[in-house]
Amino acid sequence: MVKERDRQQSEEKLINAVGELIEEIGFENLGINQVAKKAGFSKNLIYRYFESLDGLIYAYMKKHDFWVNAYDAKPNTSDIKAYLKEFYRREIAEYRRSIALKRLRRWELSTDKDFVVEIRAQREKNGVRFMDAMSGFAKIDKEKLQAISALMDAGIAYLAMFEDNCQMYNGIDIQSDKGWEQIAKGIDMLIDIMIK
Repeated sequence: MVKERDRQQSEEKLINAVGELIEEIGFENLGINQVAKKAGFSKNLIYRYFESLDGLIYAYMKKHDFWVNAYDAKPNTSDIKAYLKEFYRREIAEYRRSIALKRLRRWELSTDKDFVVEIRAQREKNGVRFMDAMSGFAKIDKEKLQAISALMDAGIAYLAMFEDNCQMYNGIDIQSDKGWEQIAKGIDMLIDIMIK
């Protein structure tokens, strides 16, 4: 019988191995044997804990996806503008930092696997909760807030995925911190316009 702590540590090693391999060899080249070898376990352990490679990828996405984890608690509303500006800067930083997540998000655009549909549903649930909370602070109606927020979030995700293969976008160097600071300042301006 595997102790719960040992199982958690083993699961963590396997989840980390998936991320490392996606960064090293790409998602398209990922296999269950490679993950097992990288983590130092048999592939049977992956099947026992996660049922499949898809189950392990799901666990990785669930643990690391920004919107799945971004809105767990009530936001700090004492300075809502500062909170939102920091929130979107954190989203930018997390997307840019994780090569594995960028590669998974690109792949995700072309699949409707059940676990991907579930991740999307979790993101949507958190996004709706976030919009519900933020709409009470908005100068504009909720539909406009949703539309502008959707554009900001989609823009961050798209540009973060795109930066690996393209340096410039609309005259902004998206491979540089300076370019992303320019984008963040644009988001700051939108927040100043939208929020009381």
